[in-house]
Amino acid sequence: MLSIDDERDVLDLITYHLTRAGCTVLTATNGREAIDTIRHNRPDLVLLDLMLPDIDGFGVCEILRLNPATASVPIVIVSAWSADESRHLGIELGAIDFIHKPFSPQRLVDRVCGLLALRRDA
Repeated sequence: MLSIDDERDVLDLITYHLTRAGCTVLTATNGREAIDTIRHNRPDLVLLDLMLPDIDGFGVCEILRLNPATASVPIVIVSAWSADESRHLGIELGAIDFIHKPFSPQRLVDRVCGLLALRRDA
């Protein structure tokens, strides 16, 4: 799994709780690093913040979906942007879910583990 966020505190929180739940978590702090990490590691799931310093989360989502090698990587947007337009655009660009910040760490773990279980069962 890859968690992408420019806020180190958020990355540390996500990494801590998902690691405790048995997940292996890679991290990236900007869009370019995220795209490179995804291309080389093919994570089972991507947690993607929308507000990144170089390429925003929408751009990352679009780039991943346009590349056949990364088009099927599931993306969950984790963002403080709560406008319906942001959620709808993220889903239109290929995200499978949207989690609003601030979030409950346990709820995040439950959602991620549930999505990973669905992928394994498919």
